[in-house]
Amino acid sequence: MAELNEQIRKLRSDYSQRELSEVDVNKDPFRQFEKWLKEAIDAEVMEPHAMTLATVDKDARPSARIVLLREVNSKGLVFYTNYNSRKGHDIELNPYAALTFFWPQIERQVRIEGVLEKISPALSDEYFKSRPRESKLGSWVSGQSQVIMGRNILEDKFIELSEKYPTEEVPRPSYWGGYLLKPSCMEFWQGRPSRLHDRLQFSLVNGHWLIQRLSP
Repeated sequence: MAELNEQIRKLRSDYSQRELSEVDVNKDPFRQFEKWLKEAIDAEVMEPHAMTLATVDKDARPSARIVLLREVNSKGLVFYTNYNSRKGHDIELNPYAALTFFWPQIERQVRIEGVLEKISPALSDEYFKSRPRESKLGSWVSGQSQVIMGRNILEDKFIELSEKYPTEEVPRPSYWGGYLLKPSCMEFWQGRPSRLHDRLQFSLVNGHWLIQRLSP
């Protein structure tokens, strides 16, 4: 353990690729996010749409996990999951949540805070139909976050459902669908030398976005 801790303490990275200024940033945080996400994709960042979703339970205990962004629109960001999962139960009790994107290859991070709401069943149906058959079946197989006795339970159920739905026409489970996070705060972080990073925060105030620079 001591050797590992020593290795951790020696880990250092100095950031110097780009800068972020109030002059250059798009005054619409959604447009700024789209720009950065596109640049992360172009830079071939691994899973650029992967984001950490943090929620809290009824006792205000936080939990976090990686989910995949599937849509950005003028209202917010959309991801899909099992509504009966741990995060689904958290969201049902407390819809406030936070997202974090980290793109180390381009030395950038985006933090987003806001309120989650379910998207319409019709929109969840539309996305579900676009998924590969195996992913559709997986949504039925997994009782996400529930304790199971072994992997064979999943594999056996997958085979059973594969026989029940031999084609692409697999219906969407009623407990599976999308959430929209409607942001109230979006922060753009650009790594800079000497740990003097650029941090620009967009806060929604009376329907307008206020831009402020934060100390690193």
